[in-house]
Amino acid sequence: QIDPNRAACDVSFGKPPASETTYLTAVDSQGNIVSLIQSNYESFGSGITVRGMGFVLQDRGALFSLDSAHPNALAPRKRPFHTIIPAFMERGNQHIGFGIMGGANQPVAHAQFVSNVVDYNMNVQQALENARFTVSPKRGCNVVIESRVPEQVRAKLTAIGHVLEVGGAYSSAMGRGQAVLHDGGKGVNFGGSDPRADGSAEPEPPHFH
Repeated sequence: QIDPNRAACDVSFGKPPASETTYLTAVDSQGNIVSLIQSNYESFGSGITVRGMGFVLQDRGALFSLDSAHPNALAPRKRPFHTIIPAFMERGNQHIGFGIMGGANQPVAHAQFVSNVVDYNMNVQQALENARFTVSPKRGCNVVIESRVPEQVRAKLTAIGHVLEVGGAYSSAMGRGQAVLHDGGKGVNFGGSDPRADGSAEPEPPHFH
């Protein structure tokens, strides 16, 4: 906090959470949707900058295997195994662009978003906000689950052998996502943003060109 009556002699830096992936999606009045994800993999990617451009190149190539017999072996014209998913959904006149950041959790989080929309008829904001679970780094039957999941559901999961690690109500371990929906029948666009992070859904200003 700035105090105009006292000098600040110790200007220490903070410790923001580590992150290296950004997802965005946009939709125009005609229903054209962009679903874009950019990930450096490690915080500063390869550390190689593009001359005159001011950004670094990613280092996803680090995910290749050097074992020539491995399916993910380093070879020409191949892409490394990765989890970044700029996604689309379509149902009738409704089209959705969405993506969820968060390392190895991303496929699990995407599946839950799709289920929320398809099986539970949630709108895009509800589908992003709904309580989630993910695979624990411990693997096996360990599952990280948000505390908003009802106690009776957690009890059933424990009863069948899962080892639950209960996290916060809106845990960043579940990833962070964005989504837009174009309803062609109504001619209306909708946007949603995950409360687990600092994103936002921004409508286009009237008469924006």
